[in-house]
Amino acid sequence: MSNMFKAPRGTQDVYGETMQTWKKIEEIARDLCTRYHITEIKTPIFEHTQVFDRGNDASDVVNKEMYTFEDRGGRSLSLKPEGTAGVVRAYVEHKLYAQGTAVQKYFYISPNFRYERPQKGRMRMHYQFGVEYFGEKSAYADVEAMLLGLKVLDELGLHNYKLVINTLGDAESQMKYREILVDHFAPYIDDMGEDNQRRFKQNPLRILDDKYYQDHEALINAPTNRDALNEASSEYFKTVCDTLDSLGVSYEVNPKLVRGLDYYHHTVFEVISTDDNAGAQSTIFAGGRYDKLVEHYGGPSVSAFGFGMGIERLMVFLELANIDIADKTSLDAFIMPLDIESNALSLKAAQALRDLGYTVDMDFNNRSMRAQFKLVDRTQAKVAILLGDAEVKENKLTLKHIETQSQVTIEFEALESVMKNWLGEK
Repeated sequence: MSNMFKAPRGTQDVYGETMQTWKKIEEIARDLCTRYHITEIKTPIFEHTQVFDRGNDASDVVNKEMYTFEDRGGRSLSLKPEGTAGVVRAYVEHKLYAQGTAVQKYFYISPNFRYERPQKGRMRMHYQFGVEYFGEKSAYADVEAMLLGLKVLDELGLHNYKLVINTLGDAESQMKYREILVDHFAPYIDDMGEDNQRRFKQNPLRILDDKYYQDHEALINAPTNRDALNEASSEYFKTVCDTLDSLGVSYEVNPKLVRGLDYYHHTVFEVISTDDNAGAQSTIFAGGRYDKLVEHYGGPSVSAFGFGMGIERLMVFLELANIDIADKTSLDAFIMPLDIESNALSLKAAQALRDLGYTVDMDFNNRSMRAQFKLVDRTQAKVAILLGDAEVKENKLTLKHIETQSQVTIEFEALESVMKNWLGEK
């Protein structure tokens, strides 16, 4: 087959049992967001490039991984590489901050696009469940959002993970830390590659996140930001840790955790798989607090906290843990028209049952009775409904309960009561 007729590299088709697992993940995420009073928001899959490229951004996402193009009007547009920026842009554009509530919470389930080397659980087009809290800065909001993400894992049955947290401090603390890092990395930077040389000029914190040079002495001996944190930043992080402790939530503090985007302040976190087979792609989900994005897009001074959780990545960890959450598709009834004259009455019965809430399918090709009973088995139908010459002439239906093997021939009008008696009301 020509590559022209295959899914592009780094993308995939989702169907069958995989789709059932996907739907279950979304169902759990949506249900939890309802319980946490978080409303859904949808933003475009492409934005003006400036929504993501905010000037002196040192992240690989912005500098190396965006799908950017010009439209016919000469405008630079980019497929969204992450969900937060578009949500903040919408929050400002529609003046959602003027609604007056102390904290506004939004979630999204949306595709993201990053041009990077595809790996299992790391696709060029991937779907992300994300949550954003807007409002006054609160360590308790940080903790609640992290707990929501952990609750998703819990309800999926995933337990082999650890929560890793850090603080980047406020803008003042970050500026002081950058100066410390510039002095530290200056003697080494010429030997640390072009990407790190760019990061050195734009934001030296990004060097700490470099995967290739993790064993370089410059990174091994890099100073942490603890001496750069001002009192307010230290107290804020202490509140986060104390709150997690009071709730009995286990965590580790990693002073070099910085996350992959430049807009974070204060709390950042990652939830990392402890499965021995997780390999390099061990981060399950991650996020943090950001203080300046709302202002960047022209809004007021509003702090926010959020995280992103890749659905494909979740499915990898479910597979590693041998957890099957797919809802097995089965039918309430399979209708078996045995000849062409039975088709119209069969379709009438199917529609009547569907209107009552039952899951129903039928054979359209008038296969033999034996062949159609194989379809009953394959679809795991609870009831088989047979229609032949006799049933059509008398406007009757023959129903067979597959588990009990009970069989009755009834008037069409009795279909609802028999199905409710056998399967319960839908």
